[in-house]
Amino acid sequence: MTSLVTLTIAGRRYGVDVVHVREAMRAPRRTPVPLAPAVVAGMVNLRGRALTCLDLRPRLELPAAPADQEPMLVVADVGGEQVGLLVDAVGDVTDVDEDRVEPPPDTLVPPLNGYIRGALPDPDGLLLVLDLEAVTA
Repeated sequence: MTSLVTLTIAGRRYGVDVVHVREAMRAPRRTPVPLAPAVVAGMVNLRGRALTCLDLRPRLELPAAPADQEPMLVVADVGGEQVGLLVDAVGDVTDVDEDRVEPPPDTLVPPLNGYIRGALPDPDGLLLVLDLEAVTA
């Protein structure tokens, strides 16, 4: 049994293993990082610690967020480091049996198929399980 935190990005639902998630909050104001790749949305000061914020939309080939949208920030442990993930919404924590998680759909093309660990059919549609190590690399 594993627990997934559900996230919404550009109207699509993703799942992240809850063991990686430290907290979720309204995203504080970010300081831009000059010459950083598009995935780096800036830095924030989180209780005295500098935290890199990533916008996964470019990696997941999703459209840019509307300028007036206030994103949520999910603080996650990835590879021993904390990183902030900008998402549109944070949903429920869902307990799932590992055997219910299917391989990623064949319709996912590179590079997307390298960022998705699996897929979980549910009543609200397909929940794509993110491989945090890959999508934040």
